Amino acid sequence: MSKAEKLMIISLTSSAFDALADGVVPSGLRLLQDSAIAPREVLCMLSDLNRAIAADFTPSAWMIVDGDEVVGLCSIIRAPENGELHIGYGVAPSREGRGIATAAVAELLDWARSDPQVKSVSAETAVANVASQRVLERNGFSPTGRRSDPEDGPLICWAVATL
Repeated sequence: MSKAEKLMIISLTSSAFDALADGVVPSGLRLLQDSAIAPREVLCMLSDLNRAIAADFTPSAWMIVDGDEVVGLCSIIRAPENGELHIGYGVAPSREGRGIATAAVAELLDWARSDPQVKSVSAETAVANVASQRVLERNGFSPTGRRSDPEDGPLICWAVATL
């Protein structure tokens, strides 16, 4: 079975996101035993962000599921503007380097291309995060510039059209 056949993204409602922050996943799925998909404070921050964005645009967050394990998350990380979705994604450390993020972003792009409201998808990567840069390159993103963030440092900005 190829990675694309067993990997899927499942949209998260605000209540399901809150449950995930408490370590509860939907029936039929399980959390990783060997590592967390994100620290609790990050899950709570993403849940709040999801709730704010979902008021105007849904879905806005997804679980990355490999087989029956929740292995990561991807989400819209700021309110959509002029048809552009800005995404973020992450995979549990124990599942990195397996093509999971690449497959999840590809599935997210498939969804975005089916929504007529979405014209492009953007993302940012740390200058030193070569693995994340490869995820975006493999999914057709191109660098559009750079910026510096007070918390994350130097970033590369990326975008891909969905039309």
